Amino acid sequence: MEPTPGQLLRDARRRHGLSQKRLAIRAGTTQSAISRIERDQISPTVETLRSLLELLGEDLHLGATERDSGVDRSMIRERFRLTPTERVEYGRTFADYVIETRRGNEKVTTAA
Repeated sequence: MEPTPGQLLRDARRRHGLSQKRLAIRAGTTQSAISRIERDQISPTVETLRSLLELLGEDLHLGATERDSGVDRSMIRERFRLTPTERVEYGRTFADYVIETRRGNEKVTTAA
């Protein structure tokens, strides 16, 4: 699990041996504001978190990665190569398969 903004700040502050009060003085805020962030009672903006970490001599790195949605894009490209009529026929065949499979499962469930 990814750390929360509060955990990131608390861990960085502790690594550098600073108290909440000392960090608050450097940041021009209150100790209670730092405490609320560290306890995840408030969620700082990315810029606020970046600034606080910068005061501690650390950088904030954000990133985004594409996640696997379970969609096979090669199959989608393959289907688009079909004509509209072929796609409709493929869809009908697949729907018939699903219906038959469900019927088969219902029979097994009923028999058990």
